[in-house]
Amino acid sequence: MSAPQQPPARSEPTPERSPLAAFVEKAAYIAAPGTITLALLYYFGSLYIRAYHSTLGVVPEDLGMSVQNVMANSTSAIFFPVCALLTGGLIVFLFFGLAERALAGPRLAVHRRTAILLMLAVGMAMVFVNFPALFSDLTIPFPAGWPEVFLPALLVAVGATLGLCAVHLRLNQGTDLRGAPRSAESDRVWLAVGALLIGMLTVSLFFDMAQYAAVVGRSNARHDAERGYDDKPTVVVHSRVLLTHHARDIDFEDHGSGSGPYRYEYRGFQLLAKAPARFYLISHTARYRDGVVVLPDDGTAWLEIRAARQGGAPGAMSSAAAVSRPRAGSAARA
Repeated sequence: MSAPQQPPARSEPTPERSPLAAFVEKAAYIAAPGTITLALLYYFGSLYIRAYHSTLGVVPEDLGMSVQNVMANSTSAIFFPVCALLTGGLIVFLFFGLAERALAGPRLAVHRRTAILLMLAVGMAMVFVNFPALFSDLTIPFPAGWPEVFLPALLVAVGATLGLCAVHLRLNQGTDLRGAPRSAESDRVWLAVGALLIGMLTVSLFFDMAQYAAVVGRSNARHDAERGYDDKPTVVVHSRVLLTHHARDIDFEDHGSGSGPYRYEYRGFQLLAKAPARFYLISHTARYRDGVVVLPDDGTAWLEIRAARQGGAPGAMSSAAAVSRPRAGSAARA
């Protein structure tokens, strides 16, 4: 006589979730990456703007640029590194996929363990040799120029990537590096190593992108200065008082007291930047490292802003861009 069968145990019913909780969870999946992306765009854009304007002699803190303008300038700072990162990531995934397929199978277990040890040793060596150079004055004998600036962090990223590949191969095989069955304690150690390598990879890539944004900002500023500020609008300054400056090739004319309070006229300036309380002016013949004239926006002078020269003669007026002269006692806002 057979024993009576026990009825299957009933599982606890899954509590129903409210539509609001489900919506908040889905919104978090979208908002969190978007918030991080916007924060990174703002950070790299601010680095680019600071390096660009500081190189030209403008105080970046004076500009008071909006968040939208800062983020719009971030495209100049991160477009190339993002493209290089995507291309490099695709190459790494393809190469690693081919290597993993080539080492698959029980007959190649020894070669697989050897590859894991080799990639882990080389990767960790690259990380430990180059990582201190990111946060100290330790100098590594790289060639001067861009290799000295970018290679330490780039080699840390390459080493961390090799280590992550080794961790992935180890966690996807049934035995440890000695051929014995895997254990939970050993897997936790490898997971901790992988998490540490992911952090080092993130830090190194972030460091290199920040370096690139600053280098590109300085390089673009020098290029614009050596080209002669062709994209900067020309300015005619009408002043109540005589201006003291050392800019060369500036034409001065005194219209006399009968022409009104703004009797002094200066031609040959270009508007380098506009801050809420001051104008940054440069001579139309200025080049890199030439002095910048800082003119306060306090009603002492008003500026007649004209279109950029674009290779034409300085002072060639564009009727569409001219600013009409205000009444006495007011100042035109650039």
